[in-house]
Amino acid sequence: MSGGMAPARITQRGLYFEEFIEGAVYVHAPGRTVTEADNVLFTTLTMNTQSLHLDAAWSAETEFGERLVNSMFTLSTMVGLSVAQLTQGTIVANLGFDQVRFPAPVRVGDTLYAETLIAGKRPSSSRPGQGIVEFAHTMRNQRGEVVAEATRKTLMLCVPGATEDAP
Repeated sequence: MSGGMAPARITQRGLYFEEFIEGAVYVHAPGRTVTEADNVLFTTLTMNTQSLHLDAAWSAETEFGERLVNSMFTLSTMVGLSVAQLTQGTIVANLGFDQVRFPAPVRVGDTLYAETLIAGKRPSSSRPGQGIVEFAHTMRNQRGEVVAEATRKTLMLCVPGATEDAP
């Protein structure tokens, strides 16, 4: 570095409450291709021993003809794809999920893509310096089929030093 100046330091983070724009859609990249190891590991770690996720012979006899990816893995991945862009280091807590749907199954080998609509936000009435943001998450596979949807409310940090009644 010339002139003896220290290089700029940039830390990746999510957005503070004030930075969220209601009605904006954030497209999360990169996508995530699901492997058999993902499905088996997640399913066994969470003690969800459903044959539909673990037993290839049993699953072959179902209407799907094969094992399906655990829907809780799908939900977790949908939220996880949004973290770096929206909540990394700026979330206080998840407050809850609503309207969780899985309109199409996820199979091993599918690549998942997510986007998030900022459905609403308001300052917290009980926690100064924090606000509540409602996310509407949507996940699609490589064919563009919606495989998961959920709304989620989160408690987010406000910009450090911002006033209590920030927008």
